[in-house]
Amino acid sequence: MRKVLIIIDMQNDFVDGSLGTNEAKCIVPAVVKKAEFAIKNNIDIIFTKDTHYSDYLNTSEGKNLPVEHCIKGSSGWEIVPDLKKYALKVIEKNTFGSVDLPNEVKCYDEIELVGLCTDICVISNALILKAHYPEKNISVDASCCAGVTPQSHENALEAMKMCQIKVTYPAHNP
Repeated sequence: MRKVLIIIDMQNDFVDGSLGTNEAKCIVPAVVKKAEFAIKNNIDIIFTKDTHYSDYLNTSEGKNLPVEHCIKGSSGWEIVPDLKKYALKVIEKNTFGSVDLPNEVKCYDEIELVGLCTDICVISNALILKAHYPEKNISVDASCCAGVTPQSHENALEAMKMCQIKVTYPAHNP
């Protein structure tokens, strides 16, 4: 059985940059442990990077969220320092969910997602993958995710459960 760990948008702007939160800062050590566990257990890792350009404020997303973030080439666009060494396979995406991700994971039996933000990009990618692969085991580790707010994080986890995405709450990671 082949497993992949997908680490969603663990970028500086979402942790301690323009859209950073304390909750995002708090999950970094848990995500590092999850990545270390994956490496030790021959689990492949794929990172996604939210990727925008200088015209961001003129895009539909930019008009609804007028905060420049994850501008390609900026320090905010980079993977957080503690995880950067694990980011060997990276998929750039210019919206919440990646349309390329399903092709990247078609050979895996088990898919686990972690990262930021639970209520935007994690849920979007989880639902895209579930739609493409309804019979694959798709899970989200709640202890390695953070939302825009704690309430929206919980709401997203509940929505994913309703869509038959397994949500785990490990006492400790992994």
